[in-house]
Amino acid sequence: MAVLTGVGVGLGVASGPVARMADPLPAPADEPSTRTPDEEKQRAHEALEAVARDLEQRGEHAGGTAQEVLEAQAMMAEDPSLADDIDDRIAGGKTAERAVHDAFATFQETLAAMGGYLGERAADLGDVAQRVLARLAGVSAPGVPDPGHPFVLVARDLSPADTALLDLDQVLAVVTTEGGPTSHTAILAREKSIVAVVGVAEAASLAEGQTVIVDAAAGAVTVDPTSDQVAEATARAEKRRTAAAAPATPGALKDGTAVPLLANLGKSDDAAAARDLGAEGVGLFRTEFLFLNSSEAPTVADQQATYEQLLAGFAGCKVVVRVLDAGADKPLAFLNDDVEENPALGLRGIRVLRAREQILRDQLTALAQADAATAARGEGADLWVMAPMVATVEETEYFTSLARELGIKTPGVMVEVPACALLADRILAVADFASIGTNDLTQYTLAADRLLGSVASLQDPWHPAVLRLVQEVGAAGRAAGKPVGICGEAAADPLLAVVLVGLGATSLSMAPSALADVRASLAEHTLDDARSIAEAALAADGAASARAAAQAAASQTAAA
Repeated sequence: MAVLTGVGVGLGVASGPVARMADPLPAPADEPSTRTPDEEKQRAHEALEAVARDLEQRGEHAGGTAQEVLEAQAMMAEDPSLADDIDDRIAGGKTAERAVHDAFATFQETLAAMGGYLGERAADLGDVAQRVLARLAGVSAPGVPDPGHPFVLVARDLSPADTALLDLDQVLAVVTTEGGPTSHTAILAREKSIVAVVGVAEAASLAEGQTVIVDAAAGAVTVDPTSDQVAEATARAEKRRTAAAAPATPGALKDGTAVPLLANLGKSDDAAAARDLGAEGVGLFRTEFLFLNSSEAPTVADQQATYEQLLAGFAGCKVVVRVLDAGADKPLAFLNDDVEENPALGLRGIRVLRAREQILRDQLTALAQADAATAARGEGADLWVMAPMVATVEETEYFTSLARELGIKTPGVMVEVPACALLADRILAVADFASIGTNDLTQYTLAADRLLGSVASLQDPWHPAVLRLVQEVGAAGRAAGKPVGICGEAAADPLLAVVLVGLGATSLSMAPSALADVRASLAEHTLDDARSIAEAALAADGAASARAAAQAAASQTAAA
């Protein structure tokens, strides 16, 4: 028996036989075409269009985040610059297959070199290329196997198209050799409640049909387990299913200390589904989707309609809206079209909004008007609005003053920059609340791009340096009598959620699918337990040892 380690997604556990994903199609031969250039161009364009339509159809079927991801892939397939590159290569005598292969490979290399969000999308582009090449060859694209029985899927990584449409009656769990907690495999697995462990490099050695236990809570894959281990995993899985089916209750610790569990949302249409999963409100509403597909900023009226839908969907609940967080990996030409060598440290977040203040004014106005309109109809929510990427007290004063001037009752800040965390006492003397974005806070604390695979091992919110900064903000919140929420991916980790509460977090916001696991984890510990577990993690020297120390401390408190 061997135990392989990786990054677990959620608390799930499953066991079964391995079925491996087929290897990618080989590179097409680099030989002269026997067709005319026009014939080859037509073949290439027809294949690109067919793949784009297929991805769109898969997205419509999948819905949710998966639809957004697949629609983005469809846009990749129809990118005009790619089509032009393919045509140029065909004009030079290449076959459609070779032209597609080389053009996509060049584009992938460019994206990978950019790092960040665009670098992470290089893998998505590779999947599109495979689908186009399969279409040209008249064969099925490499995809999820169908062994005729339930199985544990093992792959290098999963494409968004495959992950979105997994048959959950057949796929017991997913194990990938690549990817991290922010890969599309992890994001979609979390959304669909798929048991998954990603980044398990040694999983490449797993054989077809070999029995494994996939334990997402432990981030482990047990190879050739004993019958007792399989029985224990099966019992745990059944216990989780029973707990998930029970009516959702408000988030709370074992001693009754309330910890509101909120949802991270990207569209107002997702409100009903989040409430069905037990969300007590919204801890992060990302407004970027209103802006990203536009050549200019949306009008106040257009924004107001979206915000009214959101607030009505959570009438009577707290709703925290983040104003536009653009720049870095989400560039918008109408905000800032300057080329920056290091955009993650450039004009982004509140900085770019100050440079284009009318856009910020319009957004705050739309939010205030939506708040007033829904309240007048008896559909009002408790609207809080926060600014992204705040680094200084002066930026806090600027945002809160402008927000109040335009009718926002509860303005706050996101803590994503270490400077903001270290000045939290002064910042919370001005802002009404703070919400810690653990993804960016980890990135800037460890100087490790949060979407760059080569430094993924550093991008871990369990690192004691990150936890110390969270503790600073929690202490400042207690002293000022102001709430401190968590809205990064860290809140979706059930054990880390306990640690964050022990460090002073007063609410947790996450992907709705993670709510049940986090609710169950909090209910096992008192506030004193949470503080003890947090202290154990803080005393560690690194992320892995902090997680291990917290697990040991949690076991001790549970046994006491």
